[in-house]
Amino acid sequence: MSAQLFTARDDHFHFAEMGEDWWATETSWFSFHHPERRLGGWFYTMVRPNIGTVAGGVWIWDHQAHLPWEALYSANYSAQQLSRALDLADCTLPNGVSIRVLEPCHRYALGYADGDRLQANLTFEGVMPPEPLTAVGSTFGSAHHFDQFGRVTGTLVLHGERIAIDCIGMRDRTWGRRPEDRPRQAAYITGAADAATGFLAVTQGKPEQDAVSYGFLRQDSLTVSLVGGERVVERDPTEGWITRITLTAQDAEGRRLHAIGVPVSRIILNRHTFIDINSLIRWDLGGGVVAWGEDQDMWPVHRWARRQREARSGTA
Repeated sequence: MSAQLFTARDDHFHFAEMGEDWWATETSWFSFHHPERRLGGWFYTMVRPNIGTVAGGVWIWDHQAHLPWEALYSANYSAQQLSRALDLADCTLPNGVSIRVLEPCHRYALGYADGDRLQANLTFEGVMPPEPLTAVGSTFGSAHHFDQFGRVTGTLVLHGERIAIDCIGMRDRTWGRRPEDRPRQAAYITGAADAATGFLAVTQGKPEQDAVSYGFLRQDSLTVSLVGGERVVERDPTEGWITRITLTAQDAEGRRLHAIGVPVSRIILNRHTFIDINSLIRWDLGGGVVAWGEDQDMWPVHRWARRQREARSGTA
């Protein structure tokens, strides 16, 4: 698709542009982490305006548990009622997430309140403009999709403990058609060493080797689209989750990425017809440069189940 720009208009809901499609969907996602504690977190909202629902919520995890019902915090609503009067640029959503635009396309105040369990007050400040999806054949299909690295600062009060957050996280915004039976095997991989250095790669799954279909490389504050690459993974023989990643890629300017990633914690999310094994990753970019990000290892549930059953029976 042709390049698009994310404008101040896109900080709001896109109700008028969504037509009457039952599967019309709009999402807003912000990630954050605390490397020393091996702690990762999401604010995630999924809205379906034509059927009037809000889903999602907040997840926070560390290395001590990978199941959402054992994680540090997990609130994942499936169908809260949506008011068409809500404005995504300044609202508290039915799933508890609050978003307020402080500077269009760039700076956002994020909040969440759940009594003694969790109080969150964070600010996301973009370190780059929102980058548009450019691969029609990607796992996101024909939906509008933008990704943006930003510095996330603020505090969590988690089960009474105050935790300061200061990291480079990722956000994305999508709107378009997103049926629940659409998933294919894919991965969404991020890493940032600082405001000027980072990468995003989205891959299409093949057995233990994934081709990069979309992404960008950010070096010296210049963000350039990827034109190719691959993700090669090693997996735990019993659990199936990733234990090591080698990501290689090249951008349109000929610059190269070689990153070795090791998960330090993970959470497993069963999101309707696919499973997302989401890992907080410590990346080695070479030359002593360390980056932090995520690997979202996404599988259709039936394919994951078959893989694990075959592995346990010795037929894989």
